Amino acid sequence: MDKPVSIKNPADQASLVDPFGRPITYLRLSVTDRCDLRCTYCMDENVRFVPRRELLSLEELDRLASAFVSLGVRKIRLTGGEPLVRKGILWLVQRLGRHLGQGLDELTMTSNATQLARHAEPLAKAGIKRINISLDTRDPQKFRRISRIGRLEPVLEGIDAALSAGLKVKLNMVAIRDFNDGEIADMMVWAHGKGMDLTLIEVMPFGDGERWLPNLIGLDLVRKRLGERFTLEDIPARTGGPARYVRVRETGGRLGLITPMSGNFCDGCNRIRVTCRGRLYQCLGHEDHVDLRTALIEHKDDKALVAAIRKAIAAKPKGHDFAERRSCGTPNARRDMSVTGG
Repeated sequence: MDKPVSIKNPADQASLVDPFGRPITYLRLSVTDRCDLRCTYCMDENVRFVPRRELLSLEELDRLASAFVSLGVRKIRLTGGEPLVRKGILWLVQRLGRHLGQGLDELTMTSNATQLARHAEPLAKAGIKRINISLDTRDPQKFRRISRIGRLEPVLEGIDAALSAGLKVKLNMVAIRDFNDGEIADMMVWAHGKGMDLTLIEVMPFGDGERWLPNLIGLDLVRKRLGERFTLEDIPARTGGPARYVRVRETGGRLGLITPMSGNFCDGCNRIRVTCRGRLYQCLGHEDHVDLRTALIEHKDDKALVAAIRKAIAAKPKGHDFAERRSCGTPNARRDMSVTGG
């Protein structure tokens, strides 16, 4: 078992450093668990959303995020659900934008792009420079199947709007055997042709998404297949998350690979997630969490909030155990991905 390290550098005492010496500089903050799609790997078909009275207000989300910035977090990604269905989201982006250059290096968002046609330009003006868009297929019938209720056209319109607004776009594609693995090469060429990165993600065992585990395809195999058509060159580029990147010589674009199942990436983890009801999950693959809501609501100053955050980081585990649990038949996290924040 890995032993926690002793943090002796006084400069580190002022920042968030977990028991294994990893600085926590990246906050993924969910603003809602609601979404206008029902993607099968993200939420249950009969999903029950968090009662609105339990959601953190926009002001509370701003205060929470600001506390993290004061503790050394340098990147914030707004997530959901779909963050753009949260009423007043632009106000929150504008508020958080005041920290850019004042401790915060980057403010980003993950979206399904259905609402981007009308939101892209205001988001860009408010401080969002880069956005991740989830798109698993460009086949309208397959898109309908995996999203249950969605149409592909608004997504493609949203992507074009984001690019026109000057946002740097990265597509996230969950690779699923016998569903969309035959589309990966074409998706990559299309994305790179528009100046977008593409990141592939292995299926993860969350909630109703476990239905796709029999269709898990390791990205080492995907890379091998792509390597038969393209020249893939490892590059040291990082964007703050778990992806490892290659440059595709023929397209000039970047391809990211996120391998939670076939290749554990936890050693360099710099992330924590906070849900829309104020629960801080130290690790995506564990159920343990710390409730920050009480500290936010019952205390006017941030002393209790900061103490709760530090307590949570002090209990951050070494990493998830998706692959180990799968190999021995142990149940994984039962919460949907939309609950934690995508």
